[in-house]
Amino acid sequence: MLANGSGAMLDASDPLAGETWLVVADLQGKAQNARITAAAALDEADIRTALAEKIETRREVSFDRDRRAVRVRETVRLGAITLSERMLPAPTGADADSAILDALREHGLSLLPWSREAETLRQRLGWLHRGLGAPWPDVSDAALVERLDDWLLPFLSGAASFAAIDPSVLSQGLMTLVPHELQRKIDTLAPTHFDAPSGSRLPIRYDGEWPVLAIRVQELFGLDRHPAIANGTVPLTLELLSPARRPIQTTRDLPGFWRGSWADVRTDMRGRYPRHVWPENPLLAAATSRAKPRGT
Repeated sequence: MLANGSGAMLDASDPLAGETWLVVADLQGKAQNARITAAAALDEADIRTALAEKIETRREVSFDRDRRAVRVRETVRLGAITLSERMLPAPTGADADSAILDALREHGLSLLPWSREAETLRQRLGWLHRGLGAPWPDVSDAALVERLDDWLLPFLSGAASFAAIDPSVLSQGLMTLVPHELQRKIDTLAPTHFDAPSGSRLPIRYDGEWPVLAIRVQELFGLDRHPAIANGTVPLTLELLSPARRPIQTTRDLPGFWRGSWADVRTDMRGRYPRHVWPENPLLAAATSRAKPRGT
């Protein structure tokens, strides 16, 4: 390997073939098959002294997935030639925090210990940003990586390990991107749960274009208006489920479903789940999350 990145060969019988380092004065041929025709041996100390201004020392940050920790390697190079490399002790303090951010920039945000709470908050903020724009923050991967110094760095603890990051700080960090006057509106515009007529409290998903509520159809009996969020302006996409939580139908018009395809759904479901209530008129039935009592 030559310093310019190309390769060269020396006959095995040449007296210089066993030397570690050579100064090559003349070559014949091209590219990786060039033959060394004139060279002189020297040692590494001579190289480091004579070519000191051309030698680069680099610190490269990598991520140890097994240990979930940042590793720092020091490499000394003369052009394409590696003179030496070694692993450095794990950084601490500000250096560790900087190494964590460098690893995220290179490998992505999946390295972080995202909790369900933090992921849900990020999805809710993303939905608000897509629908309402600024000042609701952009929380896409690219935007969050660009602003790591703003939302994550203040919450790091000076340890070069992702396992040392408390998952709760991710939610706290994301909230710092939301203007103070808007923070109180998040739960109103993009609530985490829907309170069903049955009394159940069910999570709302924000992982698509529209917010989605997966709910067993019996838990909506008696409801003659479509569930909506954002002060009633955005209808939820309802994934209506059977008692076994299998999909029945998707709708954004619950009253239309009751008055339309419910009859066909009822006929099918009565045969499959006879222990559950399947009224002819669901608007007159009480919402429930339970099967019929035995013997009824």
